[in-house]
Amino acid sequence: MCGRYTLTELEKFTDPRRHRLTIVPFGFTPRYNIAPTQDSLVILDADPTTITTARWGLIPAWAADPGIGYRMINARAETVAEKPAFKRLFKRRRCLVLADGFYEWKRFGAHKVPYRITLTSGAPFAFAGLWDTWEDRDARRTLTTFTIITTTANRVVKPIHDRMPVILTEADEEPWLRPGLTDSKARAFLKPHPADGMEAAEASPLVNSARNTGPDVLRPIGRLTFSRRSASNDQ
Repeated sequence: MCGRYTLTELEKFTDPRRHRLTIVPFGFTPRYNIAPTQDSLVILDADPTTITTARWGLIPAWAADPGIGYRMINARAETVAEKPAFKRLFKRRRCLVLADGFYEWKRFGAHKVPYRITLTSGAPFAFAGLWDTWEDRDARRTLTTFTIITTTANRVVKPIHDRMPVILTEADEEPWLRPGLTDSKARAFLKPHPADGMEAAEASPLVNSARNTGPDVLRPIGRLTFSRRSASNDQ
């Protein structure tokens, strides 16, 4: 799964060579520990020229209880086209979730150690996501919410966790948002990111609490290593 991630810079997303954006958010603040139920930056297929905010944790339009969002922070690539909560959105409500790293926890006996996984270049990237709107009639407002699609882990992530978010290549970001994609063409994007060019570094235990949002949560303790034998069995 993907339960925390980072977005510490925005400039490369606003480069016109990458996205033809006409509206970008003002007052961007680096985010070092984005957690479920928090607002974060996305690009929706309904408006691919705008970076906007949405809440992490999908609340389908038909949901009676917004609390369902706590249980829908991720959607599995293997079933996203069939699950009732996702199949409609998979056809016509796709989004880019802007990020530059994500966290996973590796178990060592009774303890879990957090690792931050990034591109070796340090460049930002986009997760493949789905979004929907939900009417909060009591508060008289509309919430835009999203979920992050996950897939099987590549050989960098697998020693830590068996799942990872779908990271789109820069070339796939615009096609993922195109209207009218068939299920088969959309599924083709849902694969592990190539392990070459990715790395994992141990993060601070501070990241365990969503209250800790400063850069100290990134402080690496040591670089992840794994055996040649385990790597040979990875994707």
